[in-house]
Amino acid sequence: PLLRQMGIGVKDKKEAASTAAPQLTGLQGVIAASGMANGAVPGQPLALPAPGQDGALVPANSNQQNASSIQHALQQGAIDHLGKIVQDIPLPGDLVAHHIFYNRDQSKAYVTALGKEELRVIDMKKKPYAIGKVVAVPGCSVGEDVVFSDDGKYWYLSCMGSQAMVVGDARKDEPLKTVKVAAPYPHGIAIHGGIDRILLSSTVRASDLGDAGEAISAVEASSGKVLGTYKVSNKPSPARNAPAEIVFVPGANPPVAYVTNMYEGTLWTATWNAGKKDFDVQQVHDFSAQGAGVPLEIYFNMKANRMYVTTAKPGHMHIFDLGAGAGKPTLVKSIATAEGAHHVAFTLDGRYAYVQNTLLNLPGMSDGSITVIDMKSE
Repeated sequence: PLLRQMGIGVKDKKEAASTAAPQLTGLQGVIAASGMANGAVPGQPLALPAPGQDGALVPANSNQQNASSIQHALQQGAIDHLGKIVQDIPLPGDLVAHHIFYNRDQSKAYVTALGKEELRVIDMKKKPYAIGKVVAVPGCSVGEDVVFSDDGKYWYLSCMGSQAMVVGDARKDEPLKTVKVAAPYPHGIAIHGGIDRILLSSTVRASDLGDAGEAISAVEASSGKVLGTYKVSNKPSPARNAPAEIVFVPGANPPVAYVTNMYEGTLWTATWNAGKKDFDVQQVHDFSAQGAGVPLEIYFNMKANRMYVTTAKPGHMHIFDLGAGAGKPTLVKSIATAEGAHHVAFTLDGRYAYVQNTLLNLPGMSDGSITVIDMKSE
């Protein structure tokens, strides 16, 4: 029933289970390691060098922290081999490698896992690339997203299978404490050092995509104190709207975070109210008007006056203008890509966007292609 709620036709439970549990046994070079094959950096933009261009990575999000190993490979001259596998990094077959995140200075990359309570670390200063450390994160099943503190001293890992967030020492790469968050199935995670807050989305039960959540939860970043939840649906509880990703708008004042509701097909904001020292939430867009559903990832351009949101069913990248305010999006255009539109990577000059079209091998959302969009003409 939940798959049908997402607009997917499934014959039986066996078929649903077989399509919702992909296995990735290795970081297959640039493509798979970048998430082009199995999910990249949820809620965070990837900035890739344009063809023939060198130079430092330019983070395209407020945390200035997440990128993919494809960036580093392209920096080092692999642009001439774009689309070719340049290196395989073996991984255990039962790991189910998920996402990859750079730390703030891009010296290390962190690989999360759905199958084991482990976090793998790649030293990006060494070649050939290899897993330099396996960090045990007991109590963190279905590891999803990672964010970093402003000073780069700590990382925070969301654990969708255990209603937890692990706080780790980013220098030693050791877990320091585990925080049980206020809402189950934490997936998306965003941090804002200016207001000392971490927000996490309550998505779905990992085993069958069921028991969908309806809220985002808040944690005080400096202490780990759990502060409560915010419902992000106008429907009666339980809304089962499955908030998926959450991202703060870079440089917004007051701070504004966007939330995608995967099952409801809506986009919400959480805006910081300095007087209350709390968030005000509201719906700002309904993708049903575009005939689109299953919104997933959120990105911003370098000026943070444009926002890009993907929807997997039937597959679009939507462009929003934020000129009226960080929390007041105006839809400019919806660009058809392919079934399962998910993560997006951008060239450093902003000229091209690469849309990865696959969501968990789900029927109707598993095209398996990469769509290249000319952002100059949009």
